[in-house]
Amino acid sequence: MDYIGHGLDESELAPSPYLQARAWIDEAIERAKSSNVLAEPTAISVATVDASGQPNVRTVLMRFFDERGPGFVTNLESAKSEEIRVNPRVAAALTWPWLYRAIRFRGRAEPLDREEVHAYFDHRPYGARLSAWASQQSRPASGRAELERRWAEAQDRFPDTGDPEDVPVPDFWGGWRVRCDEVEFWAGRANRLHDRIVFTRVGEGSLADPDAWQVSRRQP
Repeated sequence: MDYIGHGLDESELAPSPYLQARAWIDEAIERAKSSNVLAEPTAISVATVDASGQPNVRTVLMRFFDERGPGFVTNLESAKSEEIRVNPRVAAALTWPWLYRAIRFRGRAEPLDREEVHAYFDHRPYGARLSAWASQQSRPASGRAELERRWAEAQDRFPDTGDPEDVPVPDFWGGWRVRCDEVEFWAGRANRLHDRIVFTRVGEGSLADPDAWQVSRRQP
């Protein structure tokens, strides 16, 4: 199957990686509203390296994206969090096959501010807030029954009264944001002559600061 994407030309490129990524993310979200193909347009794959140098990758939901970079929430005792504390260098990717687009982020992971974590947690559905307490993320489980039992215990501990503060944020639950040094925009084209436009950090500014980034093109 050949690719029929529009591609990405330098003449169409936004002046900063934030504006370019924001435009693509917003379009993917809008397309997802009318298509089952893009059911999770903010699903982002996050790659880390463990203490032995073995790479690890998993897909989570990108819950934050602003001028500081993409962010996600997780158990702070999970495998990904433990690996980030040992080596904060990470890579992440948003991929939309049916739009023939992808964005790659490379940089260092930093903890999300607790204020951001609390604000996000309060907007999660009641059951999802309970699951943050019930799941010992990445740890071995004897079976499904163990997870269901822990969830029921959390439900008994934090009954639902309709108040977002019914379920407090666990101390062991938070998130990470990728402070990017490189952002690559991939756009598929016919004959596999894809476009790869890369923003590389050359200054201290945010993703929205054009002067902090240098633009180049890579071979597909």
